[in-house]
Amino acid sequence: MALDQPIVLQALQTVLDPNTGKDFVSTRALKNLQITGADVSFDVELAYPAKSQIAAIRQSLIVAAKGVAGVGNVSVNVSFKIASHSVQRGVQLLPNVKNIIAVASGKGGVGKSTTAVNLALALAAEGASVGLLDADIYGPSQPMMMGIEGRPESVDGKNMEPMENYGIQVMSIGFLVAQDEAMIWRGPMATQALEQLLRQTNWKDLDYLIVDMPPGTGDIQLTLSQRVPLTGAVIVTTPQDIALLDARKGIKMFEKVGVPILGIVENMAVHVCSKCGHTEHIFGADGGKNMAAEYNMDHLGALPLDMQIRLNADNGRPTVVADPDGSIAAIYKAVARKLAITVAAKAKDFSAKFPSITISKNT
Repeated sequence: MALDQPIVLQALQTVLDPNTGKDFVSTRALKNLQITGADVSFDVELAYPAKSQIAAIRQSLIVAAKGVAGVGNVSVNVSFKIASHSVQRGVQLLPNVKNIIAVASGKGGVGKSTTAVNLALALAAEGASVGLLDADIYGPSQPMMMGIEGRPESVDGKNMEPMENYGIQVMSIGFLVAQDEAMIWRGPMATQALEQLLRQTNWKDLDYLIVDMPPGTGDIQLTLSQRVPLTGAVIVTTPQDIALLDARKGIKMFEKVGVPILGIVENMAVHVCSKCGHTEHIFGADGGKNMAAEYNMDHLGALPLDMQIRLNADNGRPTVVADPDGSIAAIYKAVARKLAITVAAKAKDFSAKFPSITISKNT
C-alpha cells in the first residue's frame, strides 16, 4: 500500500516545538515533504537560532514518521533561518543587519552591560551571527568585558571594521579613546558619535545587533529610539523598588517612540551564599516578574546576584564563554532563546522587497 501524505503529516503534527509549544506542520516550518515508496524526506526550518536543540528535534520527528505503518527510511533536515522584522516607521534601515535589539535600563548599576554581552554570546552559541554595539558613550565597558584591545581598522578611510572576539562583532567608543579619558561632550556630540559608530561600521551579515544602551531616558536614548531601526527593546532591572521605578520610565519612553518591549530581565534576583547555600532576596523578591505581569510583558528570566558573573565580566571572559555548561550560562541561554522566539513571532519586514512608489499630481 502506497504511503499517504496526509497520514504522514498527521503523525508529524504530534511533534511540538519545545520552545513554542506549536507543531511544525500548522506553523509551516515543515517543508518539502517527499514520499518515494517507503522513504520519507522533509525539511524543518526554524525562525530562531537553536543549534543545541536541532538533534533532539530531528530525532523526535524521525520517531513520529517511523510510527506510520509502511514507513522505511526517514531523512530529516532541521535548520534555522532568521528573518528581518519590522521597525519604527520612517527610520532608515541598516544594511547587513536583520534585527537590532536595544538592551536598556532606567538607571545605572543594574547589570545591563553584563546582560547585553551574555545575551549576545548566548545567541551566537545557538548559531546566530551577532554584533554588539556599545552605545554607552560616557561609560563604555564592552571592550573590557569582551576582552578586546586595540583600535578598529579602516580600509577606505570612512568606515570602520568591527573588532571581534568569541565570534561576536563589536564596536565601541572605548576602542577610539584612551581608557582613562573622560568623554566631556554635550548631548548632540555624543549622539552624533553614536550614529557614526552604528552606521559607519562594516557590520557583516548580522542576524542580531545587540545595542548596550546608556542608562536613563535622556538625549542619547531618545535619539537612538528615534533614529535607529529597532526591532525591539529588552529592559533590565533589579527587584529593588527604586530600580523598578526607573525601569517604568524606560518602558514609557520606548512606548512613546513606537519601539516594542520584547521582555524584562531581572538581575540580582536572589543571592545564594557560597559557603552554606542559604538563599536571600537582598533587593526584594519577584519585582521584575510582577512588573512584567502588570505591563503584560514577557518576563524573560531572573539571574542571581553571583560574584562569578562579575568576575567573569571583569576578566574579559563573560559567563556564557567562561562556563558555557554552568547553571548561570543556562539561564542566559534560556533568556536569549525566549528573546529570539519573541522576535521571530513579530511581523516581518518586507520593505526591501518592494519598490519605492512615488505619487505625482502631474497627469
